[in-house]
Amino acid sequence: MTSLAEHLTTYARAHRDRRNIATHCIGIPMIVLALLVGLNVVSVPLAGIPLSAAALLAIAVGAYWLRLDPPLGIAMALVLFLLYALASEATARLGSGGALGLAALLFVVGWALQFWGHWFEGVRPAFMDDIRQLLIGPIFVAAEIAFLLGMRRELQQTIEAQAGPTVARRGR
Repeated sequence: MTSLAEHLTTYARAHRDRRNIATHCIGIPMIVLALLVGLNVVSVPLAGIPLSAAALLAIAVGAYWLRLDPPLGIAMALVLFLLYALASEATARLGSGGALGLAALLFVVGWALQFWGHWFEGVRPAFMDDIRQLLIGPIFVAAEIAFLLGMRRELQQTIEAQAGPTVARRGR
């Protein structure tokens, strides 16, 4: 399995401009929330127990992130739990139609922010070269927040040694 450092280095090569990283720190959580809200209206029976598709997605992705890096995986699992709770509340209050409308709005705005950030960067999104990078985006945001808080310096140095440092302006 590819290591977290390798995945983040690949992802970081298309995310060195601070403006791009900032748009991702807002847009990626919006996209994740959109997926959870949208999938929360779908129920999947598992061993006779109805589970939302959002819960199944959160469990699968959370397990993947935990396997990649336990400390960041735990942080991501907590964030997923909070976003899932928010998605459940939105679905309960808005009903299926309202929840799907909210999911569509969050999804479109989140992706618009991603592409705006890549306009600043002057580089196409990493997922266009490797679709697995869609799973790395959220943990990249968590890593960037950890770096801002002075945590995971060794991981940050490994990434920057291969992808270069973050800069105030790279493209436009």
